[in-house]
Amino acid sequence: MFEAAELGQTLSKADYDAGLAKLRPALLEAHFALKDTKVPVIVIVSGADGAGKGEVVHRLNEWLDPRGVDTQAFWQTSDEERERPRYWRFWRALPARGRIGILFGSWYSEPIIRRVYGEIKTSKLDTEMDRIAFFEKLLADDGAVIVKLWFHLSKKAQRRRLKDLASNPKTRSRVLPSDWKHFKFYDKFTEVSERALRRTDAGHAPWHLIEAADRRYRELTAGQILLQAIQAKLAGLQKAKTAAAPAKPAKTTARRGKSGITILDHVGLSQRLSDKEYAAQLEKQQSRLTRLTWAAWEKKVASVALFEGWDAAGKGSAIRRVTAAMDPRLYRIIPIAAPTDEERARHYLWRFWRHLPRAGMTTIFDRSWYGRVLVERVEGFAREDEWKRAFLEISDFEEQLAESGIVVSKFWIHIGKDEQLRRFKQRESIAIKRYKITDEDWRNRGQWDAYKAAINDMVAHTSTEFAPWTLVAGNDKKFARVQIVKTLCQHLEAAL
Repeated sequence: MFEAAELGQTLSKADYDAGLAKLRPALLEAHFALKDTKVPVIVIVSGADGAGKGEVVHRLNEWLDPRGVDTQAFWQTSDEERERPRYWRFWRALPARGRIGILFGSWYSEPIIRRVYGEIKTSKLDTEMDRIAFFEKLLADDGAVIVKLWFHLSKKAQRRRLKDLASNPKTRSRVLPSDWKHFKFYDKFTEVSERALRRTDAGHAPWHLIEAADRRYRELTAGQILLQAIQAKLAGLQKAKTAAAPAKPAKTTARRGKSGITILDHVGLSQRLSDKEYAAQLEKQQSRLTRLTWAAWEKKVASVALFEGWDAAGKGSAIRRVTAAMDPRLYRIIPIAAPTDEERARHYLWRFWRHLPRAGMTTIFDRSWYGRVLVERVEGFAREDEWKRAFLEISDFEEQLAESGIVVSKFWIHIGKDEQLRRFKQRESIAIKRYKITDEDWRNRGQWDAYKAAINDMVAHTSTEFAPWTLVAGNDKKFARVQIVKTLCQHLEAAL
């Protein structure tokens, strides 16, 4: 792969100026057109040390409208980043729809470097590349344009480039000690990088290999590749728009078995606690949770707890019993409602990644990323292909949390349809609870069977070894609260 790039590509000043005179206005025109779309563009700038990657990044910022460009450099990892899953820093850096994000360094750097220095085996490198391939497809499926630029230098050209930079007082600071250290492993870097590129080269996210010895050639080529990618996407959008106006996603319901039985039908809703039993057990489990959350803080073990359930199932009151046992400094509650404009401008998982806890802390989600396969599915806000692929996207997300050491607890609070009706009527009759009942709650109740089928699919597809679902019997709120606090304690004890 890299041998094909070593062609001695050069560009005269006249040819560069002529090419640039055509490129810049076309690039700006495409960039302005992009702003009116729902398409984010992700430009990955990677390659050999001394290949002029930083100069290319500067040039792209100069050629584009800077108001629509977000440039992120990934080199040093902060303490805040180290305390979260590795991809947290990348999700935060993703551009909004209609913007261009230039990533100087990316999710490729760390696995390649670690393999070169023998910190991981080839099998682990392949696993990391497979995750990257899945991540990039996830972004492409959501409409992103991914432009991956790899700037290559021959061994001789890299040595000359580093020496030239180091000998010039104006550029000496651009040569880091790690550059020369990496140069000693040039052959290994070439071998590992080529393997990584082959494994992640895909039609929706192809690699573009650019010989970087000549400044004019590498800059103009990078700009032309970016222009072509944006123009191709814009042309595809226009073609789709001309062919047919986009239709609203149809509401869908999942097929159940012939008996109509779902996972929820196996939840024992008759389970109850007396007032005396409730008081004793809740106090015991809350005291246990208090000790465990402080132990988790000391050992830097983070937790994520998410609460889903029927309207009026008691999610809020259950969360209050959990937080009553925790020091307020150790947790955050994230209530999930309809996405904001900022959140709609990105992949649906983005707003959940940004709220992940630091080491030792707990984040509690009142509703969660499962809205994609529940309300968005049933109400037709997501197309069938979108909510179906979300099962794998969500499982991959939760697997990353678990791999980073985060304890994941997922609760579905189940109540019977008659019990929900009783609670709805009670809320309407009590002044201080009336705010809890809305027209939307009654409308959702009319979709009970559709939601029940969606919940069945959700649990079947996403209850995993690393993030199992806990189905809570919620007809008796006292029983539900104790079950939830007790389960959180069990999960923390297993992790500690």
